Amino acid sequence: MPKARELLAINIVRLRREKGWSQEDLALEAGLHRTFVAHVERQVRNISIDNIERLANALQVSIHSLLLP
Repeated sequence: MPKARELLAINIVRLRREKGWSQEDLALEAGLHRTFVAHVERQVRNISIDNIERLANALQVSIHSLLLP
């Protein structure tokens, strides 16, 4: 079973691409830096629940859906 960090990254990338957004677009919508989004997507950054919430809100999904397989 994939780890939470991997599931989060997979779901963020999928949802971002479905919207036709770049990492910079998502970062702008979430109020985060583009490199932070890139690090989360590459699974090299530990992310706080607050920032997961910001990404979920920007992507217009529930927080828990970002962690579902």
